[in-house]
Amino acid sequence: MSSSGLLRRCAAPRSKPALFLLRKTLIWPQPRAGQAFMLLWVTVLVLEAASKPVISLHPPWTVVFKGETVTLTCNVFHFHAPEKRRRFLWYLGERKLHETSGNSLEVRDSGQYRCQTQDSLPSDHVSLTFSSANLILQGPPYVFEGDSVVLRCRANAELALNATTLYRRGEVLRLSTESSHFHIKDAGLKDNGDYHCSGFKNDYSYSSNTINIQVQELFPRPVLTARPSWSIIGKSVTLTCETQLPPQRSDVKLWFYFFQDGQKLEVSLKNFLKTSTTTMRGQKPQYYWCEARRGSSGVCKQSQKVQLHVPIPVSRPILTLSPPGATVPEGHTVTLSCKAERGSFPILYQFLREEVVIGKMEATQGTKSFMSLKAKHSGNYYCTADNGLGPQRSPPVYLTVIVPASRPVLTVRKPRAQAVEGDKAELHCEAPRGSPPILYRFYHEGDALGSSWDYHGGGGSLTLHLTAEHSGEYACEADNGLGAQRSEAVPLSVTVPASRPVLTVRKPRAQAVEGDKAELHCEAPRGSPPILYRFYHEGDALGSSWDYHGGGGSLTLHLTAEHSGEYACEADNGLGAQRSEAVPLSVTVPASRPVLTVRKPRAQAVEGDKVELHCESPRGSPPILYRFYHQGDALGSSSAPSGGGASFNLSLTAEHSGNYSCEADNGLGAQCSEAVSLSIIVPVSCPALTLKVPRAQVQVGDVVELRCEAQRGSPPILYQFYREDIPVGNNSAPSGGGASFNLSLTTEHSGNYSCEADNGLGARRSEAVLLSISGPAGSISGLVATGVTGGLFSALSFGVVALLLYCRLLRKAGGRPTSDPSRSPSDSDVREPTYHNVPAWMELQPVYSNVNHRGGEVVYSEVRRGPQGDRPAANSESALGLLWTHLPSRCQAAGYWPPDPQGSSVIYSQVKVVCPPVSAAPRS
Repeated sequence: MSSSGLLRRCAAPRSKPALFLLRKTLIWPQPRAGQAFMLLWVTVLVLEAASKPVISLHPPWTVVFKGETVTLTCNVFHFHAPEKRRRFLWYLGERKLHETSGNSLEVRDSGQYRCQTQDSLPSDHVSLTFSSANLILQGPPYVFEGDSVVLRCRANAELALNATTLYRRGEVLRLSTESSHFHIKDAGLKDNGDYHCSGFKNDYSYSSNTINIQVQELFPRPVLTARPSWSIIGKSVTLTCETQLPPQRSDVKLWFYFFQDGQKLEVSLKNFLKTSTTTMRGQKPQYYWCEARRGSSGVCKQSQKVQLHVPIPVSRPILTLSPPGATVPEGHTVTLSCKAERGSFPILYQFLREEVVIGKMEATQGTKSFMSLKAKHSGNYYCTADNGLGPQRSPPVYLTVIVPASRPVLTVRKPRAQAVEGDKAELHCEAPRGSPPILYRFYHEGDALGSSWDYHGGGGSLTLHLTAEHSGEYACEADNGLGAQRSEAVPLSVTVPASRPVLTVRKPRAQAVEGDKAELHCEAPRGSPPILYRFYHEGDALGSSWDYHGGGGSLTLHLTAEHSGEYACEADNGLGAQRSEAVPLSVTVPASRPVLTVRKPRAQAVEGDKVELHCESPRGSPPILYRFYHQGDALGSSSAPSGGGASFNLSLTAEHSGNYSCEADNGLGAQCSEAVSLSIIVPVSCPALTLKVPRAQVQVGDVVELRCEAQRGSPPILYQFYREDIPVGNNSAPSGGGASFNLSLTTEHSGNYSCEADNGLGARRSEAVLLSISGPAGSISGLVATGVTGGLFSALSFGVVALLLYCRLLRKAGGRPTSDPSRSPSDSDVREPTYHNVPAWMELQPVYSNVNHRGGEVVYSEVRRGPQGDRPAANSESALGLLWTHLPSRCQAAGYWPPDPQGSSVIYSQVKVVCPPVSAAPRS
């Protein structure tokens, strides 16, 4: 086959040919971006292929029938010792399937399989399908360009088809009645797409699965490289045609073709060629390229065309300046041109001043090498030329740049920081830039003092023997014939040392008080300003003040107690500090707002306790007088001659509850403390237990309200309810008063009920109230009564006698007067006992209670009944007679009268003993 035919069949790159320069240091001086990318791509493919294994199939189909077996082989291509690849990991999807010592695995399940060794990346997945269909289309897992592909349309063992048809992208590709195998030769991009097949038997059609074929690139476009990196005419150079086969086709043989200017140099299975450079000087560079082919399959790819050029070393360049001449004023533009008469392009030119590179450029065929600069520095200038075969240097050219004198800087050099009369001072003037010689002139307040020449740089000087008249401003001029420049003015002050200062303390009153503003004023009678005044308290520095015009310095203090002590000041104008005599200062501190503390024997004050009111101001000069107040009324006072606080004692009564405060006064204004509240609590009195039932005859299922209330006692009060001394519930009265507890009655609820009141100062227990429930109906009575029905009159008689006896004893002991407004009967007349019969149509509600009247210690039991409404009684014969009872006049005089709710009547009453206190210990 001719070379022209080969060129027509190969895929050639569209970019322009590259020029390869065979230099002494680099054969590819500026590789094109496309070449670099191709070479990098090939390298990446090689590295990736070397690190990832490839799975091959036996049989080579991705679709098989269920029940068949496919053997997977994990092929590893990287160059490691075999003993390191001892274990193979197999994956089905993301799940680890097996770990084997060999590189093969038999599988029977559909899915995506991968393999991996301990020192490799996971392979690309291979999809297997185990089908139960009657007809399947089988194909290989990979297809590369130039492959000869076999597709197999296969029916199961029980089905014999008359003919099969192969479809590509839905169109009929081939029909066969003899074979189920379909062949695709020299696969290419045109063969990409979805394939399936169909068959028929006895007028019945079968269709297979669909497989997708994507033809992959067999190898990338080759890249032509040359080695070694330098050469001379007639010497050999190695051309390498670099590309890479995929691991799945590592067994494919590639043929490599090398060409020079359209002439075939060699065809070989090797990808390199040794040749010699024959280009002569002035001869046009030759083009080289290579091709890689896969046998006769038609897969052929061509590299870019490149030129191998043998460069000519550069000759010694010449440097020229424009405008001509060796002297130029600073800031003028100078053009430097460098040219080598011989040398292959491109040539790199560099411009140097005194061995320092100041510019560079690369010249190609037809371009000039020059640079322009602003004249700044005198010195030797050079240029070099280099095309990779060795640099050449031009002869030096000296350039003189004349620099005008810049604005000079005047420095006054003195033997000390502050000049003093009699010192010797030197005026030094120097221009940072300027070509010598330079004439320096010196001035004082605009008057000329003298001048000095500078021939070699370093500036000029003038010496002065200082007197008082030398104080003022100095300046200098620099002149090298291109215009005089004057420096900034520099002041010089010849100072007089400061004398001993006088300290004065300026106060708003004769006796300084905390909070006053005091001024410390320090002034030296003599001394050249500026003078720094420093102020001290007990030797510690307070601050400082500058005096630039005379008159002294001051420091303001906002006085506190800590400011008492001795003060002094210093005056310093840089010629030695002078200290004043000490001046004492005493600061009186007003009494601060006092703090009142109530010292009690317990956390909560109780009537009868002794408490101490202690008042103390955190700050204040003694003596301090403390006054004590209760609700704004004066209680007393106490003095603290040496400071500290004072106390006032109280024996508490109920009237001592309220707000307390105190005052502190040391003659500079009284200060009042915040109010402190004192609450005196009262222990609870004996509570009274009341049972409220919905009807006269209580029945199982009725709801009974137990209400407990103590007439006296500071809230909050906790009420505890008991049946036969066993707790049944509790309730709290946060604001005082009583509390209730409800019971839904059962037969087990019969028994003695009582309650307990406790506000933290000792619990008190009520008298017991008996609740009897028998059968469906029950009854309630006092502690002595066993029942209302049957024994009512005997119990009432005993109660009335006892109550009359108690009222008589109370009368002798001096009971309450009849006019006590807290308890008065509705009728002042004495009532005679009256008996009534209860009508059969009215049912009265009994209320049972132990009454502790007006917070006293006398308790009597009482049973009342009130009307429930106009409804017939369950049994008219069970209705009880109603006894209306009046206490004798002596009990009325004592103020004890049982409660008489409207519409209710007393049916039982009995006097109880005084309520004893209940132990605070918890009950078992």
